[in-house]
Amino acid sequence: MLIHPMPDPVAFHVGPVSIHWYGLMYVLAFAQFIALGRLRIRQPHIAALGWKASDLDDMLFYGMLGVVLGGRLGELFFYRPDWWSNPVEIFMIWHGGMSFHGGFLGVLIAMAFWARKAGRNLLDVYDFIAPMVPLGYACGRLGNFINAELPGRVVADPSLPWAMQWPDIRYPLLPDPVFLEGLRHPSPLYQLLVDGILVFLILWPFARHARPRLAVGAMYTLLYGCARFFTEYFRTPDWETTVLGLPITSGQVLSLPMILAAIAMLVWSYRRKVYGAAPVTA
Repeated sequence: MLIHPMPDPVAFHVGPVSIHWYGLMYVLAFAQFIALGRLRIRQPHIAALGWKASDLDDMLFYGMLGVVLGGRLGELFFYRPDWWSNPVEIFMIWHGGMSFHGGFLGVLIAMAFWARKAGRNLLDVYDFIAPMVPLGYACGRLGNFINAELPGRVVADPSLPWAMQWPDIRYPLLPDPVFLEGLRHPSPLYQLLVDGILVFLILWPFARHARPRLAVGAMYTLLYGCARFFTEYFRTPDWETTVLGLPITSGQVLSLPMILAAIAMLVWSYRRKVYGAAPVTA
């Protein structure tokens, strides 16, 4: 039987300031965006569109705003409808609680502003950044695991080698932690591996070749939507409802539109077969 390692959520202190592991995971996510972006710029079909390293730094600023603001607002609106009773919760990102679907929408909006500023076609921007997203997502899920957030469902077979006792974060983790009932699936690690790393391993090779405009962005949306729909079966849902008599979790409700929209976008993309273009300069 495994027990969640329950590391201290605070990685270290700089004077009176506490640096949390969750925040460091976001720093790591943004760093991998730059590193992978530099590799992507070297791909011949991307270089032909005039992408430059300076574009990455500028996009990162907009992307950070989109991730943090969209992720936090999505968490509050999708999962914590009573947040208005304590509005300061909006800014308490070190406690965790960042919705991927909210961050996804936030980045889409932020990139629209950047594309207009840079004179880029917005769909080309989405195609460019999509392969850098999955590993950033994986970093966030590692942060969730360190914080003991997003506990999994109780396992059907207690002999599952990686099933673990999961601490109840409503109580102090140390020195005498209180555990949730039953052995649990380590669902943040499932999502790290499936929604993050596996999606990356499929999407990166797909994006290494020239594709019709929006195909790469749509493929990421489809892969993530399907992966998240699957891994939700192992995660304790924030809320659950029924569709056609079948139970469906909050994450699945939010992923279904992604899947349907992605299929429609892929069909549209391959029917049009329009390829990206370099920005128009004055």
